[in-house]
Amino acid sequence: MDQCWFHVTTHTYGAWLYGDPRGFRTRHHREHVEGDYKNPPPTGMYDEELERSKASMKQGPVILSPKWRAIIGTALKDKLLLLGAQVLRLSVNGQHVHYLAKMPPAVPRSWTGISKKHAWFEARDRGWTGMLWAKRSKALLVKDRKHQLNVFGYIGDHALEGAWLWTFTDEQRPPVATGGLE
Repeated sequence: MDQCWFHVTTHTYGAWLYGDPRGFRTRHHREHVEGDYKNPPPTGMYDEELERSKASMKQGPVILSPKWRAIIGTALKDKLLLLGAQVLRLSVNGQHVHYLAKMPPAVPRSWTGISKKHAWFEARDRGWTGMLWAKRSKALLVKDRKHQLNVFGYIGDHALEGAWLWTFTDEQRPPVATGGLE
């Protein structure tokens, strides 16, 4: 079975709500929505929808602190590798995760779901309570080498915003020689 490169994105619970002033999309674009995150809709246009979304939430939105980003990121990476994905880079920000990985074409969303479940259990074992993840994820097929390099850089740029970042070379680096000084 041939494998392909994918740029996968997933979010924490409450990161993108129906009516979000930054812009939003309905599932399968069933409803036309003005604007997007680059060109937000006019202020107040979807306030009623946003309030309805907030009222239906079972808890507040999840925003991961730097401590939790490392725990979640490590758990996601470990599970993806265990499933057989070749992960090049993974970042965990306050409300979203990006990763670049090679895997069979039929599995990106299911492997992401399995990895999210594993990360939730790892977090729970360390004291996490409540929901953690939004539903689903988005997997975009990487078209060519230029696209792959662009995604690799894009994911790395999230570290500038405070994201926890893991790159495949992180575990292959030899230990730094201290010359006997500790």
